[in-house]
Amino acid sequence: MDFALNKTQQQLRQRCLELATDFATRSTEHDRDASHPIENYESLRAEGFLNLTIGEQWGGSGASFLDHTIAYEALGQGCPSTALAFNMHASVVMPVLESPDVGGDVKQRIADLVVRQRKLIGGNFSEPGTTSLIGERGLTARARRVDGGYSITGRKMFASMLEAADYVIVLAYPEDATTPFAGALLLVPAGAAGRSVNANWNTLGMRATRSDSLILDDCHVPDSSLLLRTDDMRPFRHAYLNWFWGSYTAVYLGVAVAAYDELRRTMHSRQPSGVAQSLAYHPDVRRHIAELSVDLEAARLITYRSAWLRDTDGPTAEATAAMYRAKYMVGEAVNRITRVALTLGGPTASSRARVSSSCSATERSHRFSHHRRISACGRWGSTNSALIPVRSCRRCGRFNRLQRVPARAAAHACASTAAAEAAEPLRTSSCGSRC
Repeated sequence: MDFALNKTQQQLRQRCLELATDFATRSTEHDRDASHPIENYESLRAEGFLNLTIGEQWGGSGASFLDHTIAYEALGQGCPSTALAFNMHASVVMPVLESPDVGGDVKQRIADLVVRQRKLIGGNFSEPGTTSLIGERGLTARARRVDGGYSITGRKMFASMLEAADYVIVLAYPEDATTPFAGALLLVPAGAAGRSVNANWNTLGMRATRSDSLILDDCHVPDSSLLLRTDDMRPFRHAYLNWFWGSYTAVYLGVAVAAYDELRRTMHSRQPSGVAQSLAYHPDVRRHIAELSVDLEAARLITYRSAWLRDTDGPTAEATAAMYRAKYMVGEAVNRITRVALTLGGPTASSRARVSSSCSATERSHRFSHHRRISACGRWGSTNSALIPVRSCRRCGRFNRLQRVPARAAAHACASTAAAEAAEPLRTSSCGSRC
């Protein structure tokens, strides 16, 4: 069994890493301002990523789902918001082009828009009040037949890069349908009458995806906007889970890689005063880094295999299960790597002024994880409080006193081994002065 990437895949990954390096120079600004990374989208458009996975028969590059996974893992290392949002394009375009239920004329029209006109297409299926916890989701957005086309009324949410995209594919319930799982996919252009945006995306992380809400109020689109109508949308959605949600797993794998690389760099660069070596030589730091490398490599191999299996076998139950396993493994790896990175990095690890653009995103991802406390020595700290340094010596600058504070105020601050074992506050610095 050969796990090596072929020459084409290696070149694709290198291209994406170069783009990611450029994206990283602006990701902090876009994240802070929650602004659209338009220049990143334009770079991807210019590099041919709009038609990366579109089949060669339609004029595209014909990259596989595994190729896509390799590419977006690399892109996610520079600006996760850009990679997540831009992936929306492939996640809705590819099911339309691959489905046998979609007519050839529709596929040709979509291919012309993407390949020849270089149009960016977003997707919007989610609605307020729906949840995957209770299975199939009932659609509240309605598509009504009118002269020359359709009128769409409803509200959609989580519409990533909505204002940057040229079109958006909307899932709505046909007003004249008689079955509960009926649905219609309609292509809505940016300037359609009755279409508006509620800019309500104000989150802790991935702010630059701009996943705002789409408001459709008697929005009229022509007959040619109908891409697919069926009395049961479930088979279509299940057959292309790899694109609808499996394609995003690679981006979070890229976040894990970026956090892991930044952690290693930080440990090599930080050298405590009075110590001859950097923190990277601390045996417990080395142990944590080694454990994280195992998590990361396992997550990558499982993700790559799931993509390869989908390419090889198609939408089988085994391939779907493999993608679920990959999503779980990557989620756990990102959670652990970012948590340990913030722990080993100390209180300054979450400072916007001290972390790189990649780690600022991962720091916010950590806020969604469980606030467990673990010190560099591997011990579990208190779940209610933690020891943090609160005063430094005016002469040598080293911390000389520790104070126990509520855990919520120190979610990322864990006492080191020596500090955890110091029962009394330290009031004399190593230089001998007292503050």
